[in-house]
Amino acid sequence: MTDRKAQLAANLAQVEERIASACAAAGRRREEVTLIVVTKTYPASDVRVLHELGVRHVAENRDQDAAPKATECADLSLTWHFVGQLQTNKVRSVASYADVVQSVDRTKLVTALSAAADRGGRELGCLLQVALDAESGERGERGGVAPDGIEELADAVAAAPGLRLDGLMTVAPLAGPFAGRQRAAFDRLMEFSSRLRGNHPAANMVSAGMSADLEDAVAAGATHVRVGTAVLGVRPGLG
Repeated sequence: MTDRKAQLAANLAQVEERIASACAAAGRRREEVTLIVVTKTYPASDVRVLHELGVRHVAENRDQDAAPKATECADLSLTWHFVGQLQTNKVRSVASYADVVQSVDRTKLVTALSAAADRGGRELGCLLQVALDAESGERGERGGVAPDGIEELADAVAAAPGLRLDGLMTVAPLAGPFAGRQRAAFDRLMEFSSRLRGNHPAANMVSAGMSADLEDAVAAGATHVRVGTAVLGVRPGLG
């Protein structure tokens, strides 16, 4: 086993133990929570090692990094999640490799994703990114639709050819009433999820929690956690 594989295996084991403990504390089954490893800034070789170690869900947030990495790893059985803010001029590329786009936050993006998915003969899973720091009609600091825009955006995704409404995603906000209150933020997201499933029963995916707060997300009921640093290590500075 290479040094890198041993390092990643040890880190994965620690994260697995954290998720399992959080599930036990919340009275949930471990299989209710899917680990997504965020591989941004790390090479395709790490993705290959992660796959060897049993990881099946990976996430990227920049198309210029993700596209070549996905091509290089096209022979692997992986589900690719796009989690970054997405500009419409990158949609065609992202729609060619992503299985799930977790950052859908405006109807213009829905239209572009639908056209690209339809053109490529693909079905794209979509999560609505909810900004818990956004006022009505605005987008959040880190992207995301304001809570009062969820229903309209969900209906747009559900009606769009080539798209599948999978659920909701959030990033714990740095400002506003939920700043520093991750558990409360994730509890609120679960309330929105419950409401969404009233009209869209299949949209039951809830993506929340990262390396520092995955326990709060599991306790709240998240179905997916996005973990980067705790698995891959501290990211190199982008200079």
